[in-house]
Amino acid sequence: MSRKRTWFMLAALGAHMGWGAYPVFARYLQTVSRLPTLSLLGVANLLAMGIMLVVTLPRVDRKAFRHPLLWIMALVVVSRSITNILAARFTLAIYVQLITLLTPFIVALLSATLFRDVIPPHTGKAMTLALVGALMMMSHRLGASGVHLALTSSDLLGIGLALTSSLFLALYMLVIRRTARQEIQGEVVFVVQLVAIVSVSLSLSWLTGEDWSRWRELGRTDWLVFAAYSGGVFLGANVLQITALRHLGAPLVSSLLSTRLVATLIFAALLLGERLTTIWQGIGAGVVLITVTWYLWFSARGGGER
Repeated sequence: MSRKRTWFMLAALGAHMGWGAYPVFARYLQTVSRLPTLSLLGVANLLAMGIMLVVTLPRVDRKAFRHPLLWIMALVVVSRSITNILAARFTLAIYVQLITLLTPFIVALLSATLFRDVIPPHTGKAMTLALVGALMMMSHRLGASGVHLALTSSDLLGIGLALTSSLFLALYMLVIRRTARQEIQGEVVFVVQLVAIVSVSLSLSWLTGEDWSRWRELGRTDWLVFAAYSGGVFLGANVLQITALRHLGAPLVSSLLSTRLVATLIFAALLLGERLTTIWQGIGAGVVLITVTWYLWFSARGGGER
């Protein structure tokens, strides 16, 4: 592997690590710092939006912003962002990331349903194994009577929101493919995403009467976590991801998706004290990591011999 390719691989890993930390930071800022959800989402994206507008607008064809496909994507990405950050408020960051890892299977099923694409080989087997691993991670013990899940009503709400968010993420990925076929510039897509998220979330925050006074009460640690959330994830991870995608391609970059769960486990333990507590949960995490990694690598290589 050349030195240049190694750097792009590290960029891809950095992006996944950043997005792996996302639910941890989002949960901390909502449950520990007690920031209002919609204001947090809007303000956190302001930095990235401002920089992208300054850098991008002077060198893109502004007629591209009129493409109707972009506004369909904007609706999907706003729905994804709001449900994703709310999921982190109601359930463990580990569970939110776990559900996100199931997105490739949702993409395969939606693609086959909506566009009659061929489902990749072994999708059913891999999805079954991943679901078994996920159930093991959510359990506190296994017995003769079956799996005993360690879930509260709040967890169930958060997991439901995470599943809805993953559905929107799958739709987003399918729409993004269409924007590529329409030759819409990636920078234009990114700017529209950020503008949509900021404008909608801040408007909804105002309409729902969220209390912004908590922002004046944040301590040093709160601001450090917010800086990592806004600058590290929404700006840094996005830039690294775009860089890696341009030079390595989507199949290779997406094949590293499982590293997000590793990052979530590390950051959740350090920042929130949330960790796997039983051997079954650890085995379940291993099953999910191995299954998703194998499935994405297999798909990236064209599905093997057919």
